[in-house]
Order: sequence, then structure tokens, then C-alpha cells
Amino acid sequence: MATQVSAQQWNVLSLLEWAAEYLRARGFEEARCTVDLLLAHVLRLERMSLYLQFDRPLTPAELQQFKSLFKRRLEHEPLQYIVGETSFMGLTLFVDRTVLIPRPETEILVERALETLRLLAVPAPAILDVGTGSGNIAVALGHSMPGGAVVSIDASVDALGTAARNVARHGLTNVTLQQADVFSEAMNGRRFHLVVSNPPYVSAAEFGNLQSEIRDFEPRMATTDEGDGYRFLVRLCSLAPHLLESGGALLVEIGYSQSERVEEMMREAGLLRIETFNDYAGIPRIMRGWKDEPRGGRR
Repeated sequence: MATQVSAQQWNVLSLLEWAAEYLRARGFEEARCTVDLLLAHVLRLERMSLYLQFDRPLTPAELQQFKSLFKRRLEHEPLQYIVGETSFMGLTLFVDRTVLIPRPETEILVERALETLRLLAVPAPAILDVGTGSGNIAVALGHSMPGGAVVSIDASVDALGTAARNVARHGLTNVTLQQADVFSEAMNGRRFHLVVSNPPYVSAAEFGNLQSEIRDFEPRMATTDEGDGYRFLVRLCSLAPHLLESGGALLVEIGYSQSERVEEMMREAGLLRIETFNDYAGIPRIMRGWKDEPRGGRR
């Protein structure tokens, strides 16, 4: 920070303005939001509370903590990892570098999952979440469908540890976490009304072109399949007929330009009424395929 200004002269407003301008000058987007959230985290305040305390002087300890976190952001570490949490579907979740940071696009996946469950109209639906990561999908579904039972699997023990914190944080008793590799296990013959997944769909070639926040900080194994980006999607489509109850559905998040090939894979697997849903940028992002005709016929 500016060495000509002593620690005793910094207050909330002056620090926010200086730090935001420093980030903007270095090409960071949402600079003011970033510094607001960092300082709110340091001061243990809600973001809006900062605006009621602009004249509050900062202690040397508070300045030092802010400086440490600010340096991490300057190195492009994602803000969510720095503060240790994020919001997903209105729920606060723990996140760290063992898991992907939940994206707004995945909220669309959960919204479509809830729509699917409403269409199925099963009193106690069985749901399989493949690749739990932070547990964001499982927690959101378990929270919204207290009568349902969610089994959420991941190959990473570290990710499961983070997911377990989030399940406990929200007091969910209808979410079961299980270590499992979708390539070697098929859930021992269990069947589900819904299989949902946000799998690694970035190709190895595309991975090197990702922004540094993703490439250098988020877990590689949760981002890319180290191949053409379709490895997990092929596996999920092939397992769907064996995992789904009659009339159930497979719902997956996909990458840019993958919709045509995934539709073909779903058809080859025997899924019906394949649907594609766009993200907020108008890009095909979510795909759904049904096993057999839903109970009660077409909807």
C-alpha cells in the first residue's frame, strides 16, 4: 500500500477506493465488488454494512490481514477461495482448492433437475449426483426436496470432505456422500429417478487456454477429462439405461459446442425426448434425456 500514508490514516472508504482503483488499473473485473467482499470478510461484516461505516478507522492488524488477502487476489486466486465460501442457489457453501467453484450456469442445471422431479411427481425420489465436488448440487437438491434421497459420489476424498462440511452446514439428513469412480462402479444395481451431473467436460487442448483463475487454482481433475472433453459424458449416457428407473431422466451440464454430439450419444443409449437448455449467454449448456415414456405418458 502507499507507503506515504500511515496505517492510522486508513479508514473503510479510503481503503476501498484505493484498492478498487489498484485492481482496475491492472485489468481486474468487478474491482469494487472484490475489495468490498475482501474487507467485509476481514471486518466480519455484511457487505452492505461497510457503507454504514465508511469513516471507521482500520487497525494495523486489520490492514495487515486485508493486505495479505489482497495480494492473493492480485495473483489471480479466485475470490471465493480467499474468503472460503460462495453462494449457490441462495445457500452459502464452503469452498477451497479441493473443489470447483460453483457457477451460475450450474444453478440452471439444478433448476432443471427440480423441474424434472416435479414432472416425475414421485413422492420420495431417488437422485444420483455424479461428481459432487463441493456438494453444491446435492445440497441444493436435498434442501429443496426434503422428501427425496440424494446419493452423491466423487472419486476425490478431499472433495468429499468439503462436501461433507456443506451437508452438515445445512443440516441435511437426506444426502449421502460416497467415494466412487463412475468408470469402475455402477452403484451395485441401484436405480434412480434422476441422474444429474456437472462432469469434467473441458478437453485437454482447451484447458491450457482457460483463464488463470481456473487453470492455476481450481482442481484439474474436476475441470478436464484429459482427453476430448467427452469421456465422462459418454460414460454417463451409457450408464443411464442401467441407473434410471422407468420414466426417469439423465440431466447433464455440457461445454460449448458439445450439444450435437451429446444428443447423438443420448439417442444411441436409447434415451427419449432429448432436450437442450441454454445458459444466460444463450449457449447450449444443459441436456436432458428420458428413459422410456414418463409415467402418465407425454408431458
